[in-house]
Amino acid sequence: MPSSPANSDLPAAGEAPAGAGLLDALQHQVAVFARRAEQTRLGGVGQARNSMDRAAYLLLNRLDLEGPMGVKALAGGMGIDSSTVTRQVAPLVDGGLVKRTSHPEDGRAVVLALSARGLARLEEVRSSRRELMARVTEEWSEQERESFTKLLTRFNLSLSELMAAVADAGPAS
Repeated sequence: MPSSPANSDLPAAGEAPAGAGLLDALQHQVAVFARRAEQTRLGGVGQARNSMDRAAYLLLNRLDLEGPMGVKALAGGMGIDSSTVTRQVAPLVDGGLVKRTSHPEDGRAVVLALSARGLARLEEVRSSRRELMARVTEEWSEQERESFTKLLTRFNLSLSELMAAVADAGPAS
């Protein structure tokens, strides 16, 4: 039985709601992207390819951009808990990429800082990843690169805000 014009925007029985096809395509592409990103670890090209895991890269990058900070501040800025940061930063300290020092005002608190070796390593990985992004998007216009970056940034921010709201709400009762 055909639907009436008044109800033409409503799905017929068994059909997905309007827009579901696009949302299905979006979630599928995000899943494919996540798999590809994990496969390559967006590691770049050349010798630095696959040489730094995502957690290390994000920690080192944040310390470079925001400067030395405590574990709690680092965890809060990354949306993860302090125990996770402590666990992830340990091999970076052992490898000489991050320095642990005492807080100047509170000797009991630990401050994490990027070491000179860490900065050099981070720059090597950034350069490799920059080259990968250039190759992947070599046929894109500058405007397409800007649009994609803007939309991906917006997507990540929205996802982060949603996850924070869910975490703040606590378990469902």
